[in-house]
Amino acid sequence: MKSTAILILAAGSASRMGKAKQLLPYKSSTLLGHAMMQALASKAEVVYCVLGANAEVIEKGIPQKIHLIYNPDWGQGLGNSIATGIKHLNNTHFDRVLVMLADQPKIDTDYLNLLIDTAEVHDNKCIASGYGIKNGVPAVFPRSYFEVLEELSGDLGARKLLNSGSDFVLSIDAKNKIQDIDTPEDYRRLLKK
Repeated sequence: MKSTAILILAAGSASRMGKAKQLLPYKSSTLLGHAMMQALASKAEVVYCVLGANAEVIEKGIPQKIHLIYNPDWGQGLGNSIATGIKHLNNTHFDRVLVMLADQPKIDTDYLNLLIDTAEVHDNKCIASGYGIKNGVPAVFPRSYFEVLEELSGDLGARKLLNSGSDFVLSIDAKNKIQDIDTPEDYRRLLKK
């Protein structure tokens, strides 16, 4: 079995939320804490988290099992945070990386394991989450894509790569798992369920 690292992206300033959404209470933890618990319980060997805005406050609640990566250029967007994380991972032994966001609380360990298991079977492909007609993260990227990921910048992250129509991208139906929490309204809806 090949080795998988998880990279949680949590570097943004959450401008639409108006406060650090990583620290918003959710279940018995926070949005970021919940994402970390799901990742740590998965089949991945190691979990990394990219921090940027409000890092000094957010890092206080992060368990020691999580390896922190700081992105001083977090303001340049999600793509830049992916690139920063991948540059760090390039010096490791991992065969693939599963990129996930801190603000998708419906993503659970079972779904992360499904992505990892699918990547085991299709080890030269990117395994993306399908949101209807578009693909996105969480997504698994084999090491052969690390160089491309290192070149990302801007707010679109890996969206262009995952929606390129390439045979090297395999999409998994994410069903009702994809729910980004970007605004106070999104957060209120989440807590009502």
